[in-house]
Amino acid sequence: MAIWLTKSRAMAQCLRQRVGLLRILSGQSCSSPSTIFPLQQYNSPSLPSKTLFSPGRSESTVAANQLDSLSSSDSDDDHQVLDFPGGKVGYTSEMRFIPESSEKRVPCFRVLDDNGELIKGSDFQQVSKEVAVKMYSHMVTLQVMDSVLYEAQRQGRFSFYLTTIGEEAINIGSAAALSADDFILPQYREPGVLLWRGYTLQQFANQVFANKADDGKGRQMPIHYGSKKLNYITISSPIATQLPQAVGVAYSLKMEKKDACAVAYTGDGGTSEGDFHAALNFAAVMEAPVVFICRNNGWAISTNISEQFRSDGIVVKGRAYGIRSIRVDGNDALAVYTAVQAAREMAISEKRPVLVEALTYRVGHHSTSDDSTKYRTLDEIEYWKTERSPINRFRNWVERQGWWSEQEETELRSSIKKQLLQAIQVAEKTEKPAITELFSDVYDVPPSNLAEQEKQLKEIIQTYPQDYPTDVPV
Repeated sequence: MAIWLTKSRAMAQCLRQRVGLLRILSGQSCSSPSTIFPLQQYNSPSLPSKTLFSPGRSESTVAANQLDSLSSSDSDDDHQVLDFPGGKVGYTSEMRFIPESSEKRVPCFRVLDDNGELIKGSDFQQVSKEVAVKMYSHMVTLQVMDSVLYEAQRQGRFSFYLTTIGEEAINIGSAAALSADDFILPQYREPGVLLWRGYTLQQFANQVFANKADDGKGRQMPIHYGSKKLNYITISSPIATQLPQAVGVAYSLKMEKKDACAVAYTGDGGTSEGDFHAALNFAAVMEAPVVFICRNNGWAISTNISEQFRSDGIVVKGRAYGIRSIRVDGNDALAVYTAVQAAREMAISEKRPVLVEALTYRVGHHSTSDDSTKYRTLDEIEYWKTERSPINRFRNWVERQGWWSEQEETELRSSIKKQLLQAIQVAEKTEKPAITELFSDVYDVPPSNLAEQEKQLKEIIQTYPQDYPTDVPV
């Protein structure tokens, strides 16, 4: 054992010679004392450590070099560093624990103040009148759609609904910053991204009413939208499952050399799931062009963020996994637009994941199954609804540019409401999908057990017709 340890030390020191790994590859022995140099920093050329310890990759980024540069530049007591599998690591004679948090919180990027005034010296992406008006119009459309469809659900006209009230800037600001070629993997509070890409109010109504015209053929519960045409992956109820999937989508885009990225949305509650951490680590290791956008709205249903984590929000979690991150004011449409556009560019050009934490507030109830007044005050809700409204803030800025007026506001809201009421009438009258759609679109030729289940279901419906809806064709 002693002989083995001695040789191991000699080999380790040999790997640190000034001539580097090239000397080893040329066949020089490590057994001679004359070839062993003391442990020290060096600048002579050598093969990067990931050549030995990492599997082959299609491409590499500067991330590993940045880490090595950072660690090797940090001086320690003895100016000693050693190559470990993860890169160069310095030594210190002082025992120090990394603190659980920094003294100051990570600042939040913002362009507009609460009154919609441009903050002096703001670094933001300029938008044209056309884009700005479209962004504002879609924010209003989203707000009106939520109001009308929420009330329709309360009337018992369909089973479930969930609003984005208070988070319109994140929806539309991020959507405007992306390309139509980017793949969206939403959580469930991002219908505005789909709206921006061209999903019509009639299509939204068809989905929540689960009729024959619904793209999902009535199989999904309400608000679980999806569109293959618009690169919007269908929403699934389980929290955070879309995050590791987004990394796979992003890696596929990278392998195909597409000028696009994957964009995955989640809420602060989603970061408490293991899938969030697995996804970030997966993305960092695979160097996948994916942008993670976390809507930190303060509440995971009734669980406040103070009961979810002790870290400085979500943004600091990115660095733990080696991911570039930014915190942005989620109620500032211009800030969201600017940050997401920059994040997208980094993800694609540098082939790296990026994490965006958008600070906001969920003004509405979690869903129609929730009464948020049971765990937060009406005053708190009203404050964020009026004083911190992302729509009011962005409207003030657009009006100051001379691009919007009170008359246009009135006409827009009236038109959207009229279109929605018409869409609801059409959706309600449209026939439901046939019961056979429950068994289609999975197998080319249905297996015998599935065919038997379909037969049994039809027999039960015929036997007990009073227990089944009459508007579903059998």
